[in-house]
Amino acid sequence: MTQPQLSEKVRELIQKARIVSFATWQNTHPAEAIQLFQAADDQGRYLTDEDLQQIQQLVSANTALFAVSQRLRDRVHEIVDEARSQVLATFPNITQPGGGLYPAVRADACWRDFWHFLRCITYGIAGQHTDYTSTEGLHYMHLLYQELQVPLDAMVVGLEGIKTASLKRVESEQQAIAAPYFDHLIEQLKQFC
Repeated sequence: MTQPQLSEKVRELIQKARIVSFATWQNTHPAEAIQLFQAADDQGRYLTDEDLQQIQQLVSANTALFAVSQRLRDRVHEIVDEARSQVLATFPNITQPGGGLYPAVRADACWRDFWHFLRCITYGIAGQHTDYTSTEGLHYMHLLYQELQVPLDAMVVGLEGIKTASLKRVESEQQAIAAPYFDHLIEQLKQFC
C-alpha cells in the first residue's frame, strides 16, 4: 500500500510541531545536559542509558526519576499498546470506514504520536521539569491536527491511557511524583478540543 502524499503545508507544519522546549531549563541544567536532551529530541529518540548517566553526572537530581524515565522507555511498546486498546474500546468504530483513524495509515500515525508523546514526557521526568513543552510547537501541532482532521477526543483518551499504563509500571512511591508530567501534556492537548 502506498503512503498518501502529504501536502507542502502539512510537511511544513510537521517540521514546526516540535512540542518540547528546554528554554526554561538554564537555571537547573548546565548547557551540556541540555544539549543531551536536545540531541535526543532532534533525533526523535528516547534518552539512552548513556545519556542519562551523563546527565546525572552533570546535574544533582533525583536519580529515582532517571529510573522512571528508563522504565517507561523500556516498556514503551506495552504502554502504547494499552493506550491503543483504550482508544479502540472507547471509540470502537474509529478505525472503520468513516472513522477518524481510517484508513490504517491514519491509525498508525496516531499510535506513532503516542510513542512520541511518551518520549517527550520522559524528557520532562528525567529533567524534573513539568514545563517541558513549547507553546509555539504546540500551536503548530494544533494546526497540524486541524489540517489532518485528527480526532482530538481520541488523542486525549490515548494520552490518558498512556498515563494510566505508565503509572502501573512505576513504583508506587513514584506515581504521585510522575503523574504531573503526564497531566501537563494532557492539559495542553485538551486545549485543542
